[in-house]
Amino acid sequence: MPLTPVSWRYKDKLTTEISDMPEGTYGFIYKVTHLPTQKKYIGKKVLFFERNVKLGKKEAEVLREERRAAGIGGRVPQKKKVVKESDWKTYYGSQEEIKRLARSSKPEDWTREILDFVPTKKLLTYYEIKHIFINDALEDPDYLNDNILGKFYQKDFIKVDS
Repeated sequence: MPLTPVSWRYKDKLTTEISDMPEGTYGFIYKVTHLPTQKKYIGKKVLFFERNVKLGKKEAEVLREERRAAGIGGRVPQKKKVVKESDWKTYYGSQEEIKRLARSSKPEDWTREILDFVPTKKLLTYYEIKHIFINDALEDPDYLNDNILGKFYQKDFIKVDS
């Protein structure tokens, strides 16, 4: 059973539309909490997906004619870039345990909090890592974060008593 969206919160304000976010926002850093288990997860989410789509025959022919009329020579592109809003409104996380909990939960079982709005892809990764470190999410068993950048893994932490 898929969850219906529960609004994101940012500093006790509801965020339900992109217009609720600062202008120039590329994505955001979030923390979701599964209330029955108190398990948390910190992640990042982009607001738009960008992908290349192959042009159809008719669309390619129209482009070819437009280029001819404009005096532009050379090869006609075979693909076009398509941008669409991401699934951020219904998103809970991509980590496997989060997805499993989401499938077996009600929307009321969750809180979804935006920690930071971020203007670029590069900074999105930086701020995600920053929040994981600040919250000690890799070592705290209440967090489901299990790695950072595929380099540092929760399972690798071994405590040595002095």
